Amino acid sequence: MIRLVLVDDQPMLRMGFRMVLDAQDDMTVLGEAGDGEEAVAVVTSLLPDVVLMDVRMPVLDGVAATQRIVAAHPAVRVLILTTFDLDEYVVAGLRAGASGFLLKDVPPPDLLSAIRVVAAGDAVVAPTVTRRLLERFLDGPAALGLRDEGIESLTAREREVLVLMARGLSNTEISGRLFVSEATVKTHVAHILAKLDVRDRVQAVVRAYDAGVVRAGEGLG
Repeated sequence: MIRLVLVDDQPMLRMGFRMVLDAQDDMTVLGEAGDGEEAVAVVTSLLPDVVLMDVRMPVLDGVAATQRIVAAHPAVRVLILTTFDLDEYVVAGLRAGASGFLLKDVPPPDLLSAIRVVAAGDAVVAPTVTRRLLERFLDGPAALGLRDEGIESLTAREREVLVLMARGLSNTEISGRLFVSEATVKTHVAHILAKLDVRDRVQAVVRAYDAGVVRAGEGLG
């Protein structure tokens, strides 16, 4: 059973999400919060598996709340929701430790799939909107040429896999591109996450952009 907390300052939106989520055999909504400060308290009390987090909220925004939640409870996964598909706060949320994001008008099947992916320990990084946001907002630090010892420790093949991850390719797509088995790709991804000391693909992609391994507009898709 995937245990959830809903965080949004619009009660009607929370109600709509709750109806969809509670109808699933493998999901249950433990609680709700209307602002970031309340979200931190609710998550600390209930310790859910996944938090659906709004970005723009009163008292404490979703980015700050995400950072506090992930720092205090590393096992809790945060999936950010946003109204706009070009929103710098989303990237700030990824940097704060979120495992991905979706638009609020996401079709229910896609929402449910994303929640299951995040709960399983992976990250929602493939959608085109994710790649657009990474392209637009993650190229600044890369221009500084930040040194990253974790990335420098990657083998040539692991670095190649990381670049393809940053371009939004799934394990299946990477295996086809590199002519290796999907199991081999999964092994490379596991090694990459371990060497970079990150929880999931999204955080690995952020590191890739920060270190300049991938730069904005560099042949994505």
